Amino acid sequence: MNQLLDKTPLRRSSLARIVPLLAVALLAGGCSWFSWIPGIGGKDDKEDQLKPAELVNFEPEARIRQLWRTKIGKGLGRKYLRLDPAPLADRIIAADGYGTVEARDRFSGKRVWRARIGQEGRSDRSPRSGMGRFVPRVQFKVFDRRDPSFVSGGVGVGDGFVLIGTTGGALVALSAADGSEVWRTHVGAEILSRPATGDGAIFIQTIDGRLLALEQTDGSVRWSFDNQVPVLTLRGSASPVFNGDIVYAGFANGMVGAIRTGNGEPLWEHRVMLPEGRSELDRMVDVDASPFINGPLLYAVSYQGRLKALRVADGAAVWQREASSYLDLAVGYGQIYVVDETDAVIAIDEQTAEEVWRQEALYRRKLSNPAAFSNYLVVGDDDGYLHVLAQSDGRFLARRKLDGDGLRSGMAVVDGRTLYVLGNSGSLHAIEIEAR
Repeated sequence: MNQLLDKTPLRRSSLARIVPLLAVALLAGGCSWFSWIPGIGGKDDKEDQLKPAELVNFEPEARIRQLWRTKIGKGLGRKYLRLDPAPLADRIIAADGYGTVEARDRFSGKRVWRARIGQEGRSDRSPRSGMGRFVPRVQFKVFDRRDPSFVSGGVGVGDGFVLIGTTGGALVALSAADGSEVWRTHVGAEILSRPATGDGAIFIQTIDGRLLALEQTDGSVRWSFDNQVPVLTLRGSASPVFNGDIVYAGFANGMVGAIRTGNGEPLWEHRVMLPEGRSELDRMVDVDASPFINGPLLYAVSYQGRLKALRVADGAAVWQREASSYLDLAVGYGQIYVVDETDAVIAIDEQTAEEVWRQEALYRRKLSNPAAFSNYLVVGDDDGYLHVLAQSDGRFLARRKLDGDGLRSGMAVVDGRTLYVLGNSGSLHAIEIEAR
């Protein structure tokens, strides 16, 4: 059975299973776990290496202007949930971790409708996936079962639907017009990523390695593409990307694939990274970042692996370079922006694969997916700060604290100027950035 590591509660009841997982946690924490033992020492140095970077001073060159702010439900809770807000026409759709979904007017923040996604038995109360996501920089909370959040996949929008996935394997389709439930289907495994729509189907990835195409009319399965799941994986799934009559997806075994939407025929598969090393920790090469399509190229990055540019037509590699990330990529100014596992923000030239600049002042601040628009690159951090960097050279332009519980979810950019940010506490912000 595959194991998944993160901050979410432990579902195993057998002590024989608990002990090895605790050992993994100790190994991930490094020698600082044992620094109290005489002769090992080094506690202060190890703690300093793991400590988030202090905020640096800079001369602001831009101003973060808040257009409006509101609250969505009870927030994201204690689990590692990322529920990106989704723009749909003149609305912005957002959800909390406990089943509240709201449509707000993009310009005023006024509520258009609110819906509740109810739990269905114990399967929706906590993940089926064991320990959850392994991220070396976060603390383990394997016994924390107090958080009843159950919304884990979303928010997907398109073709008149708002789509929400749950830890219990339910996909709920709401009407984008008024939030009423159109249908609900169960797929048998937790849904951790944002659904996509196209060609009369809804595409979802489940934690057990399946990419499913469901009929938009009733949620019935059109086809299923199965992929082998490694013994140990990150807790997460790349969101499928629909383009033309093809859906593109990344998988936990380091593969990226292109599948025809009509019948599930695989057109090509490409291994972003081959697992290496002796331990299962070393061999994790998940593609949890969603593939990014830009013209004839698809960009994909794996954890403990590589960043690659592939031809959309046949999956052939155009270039590659070492990288390690589980966060989505951003593209702008002819550059690809990667937030690596240490929270260094890196700009890579699209054509040459050369590093253009690197910003390391946000080291271990647990950044969100980057968002690129205008001449800005924006990331949120675990302390709730929104950081604005220049796409040209990575220098800091502006900073503002938006949410005391942190900013983990990805951000939505509309019309190249307005940024929608959902904080961990459930605060939803509409932001514009202006030059000083």
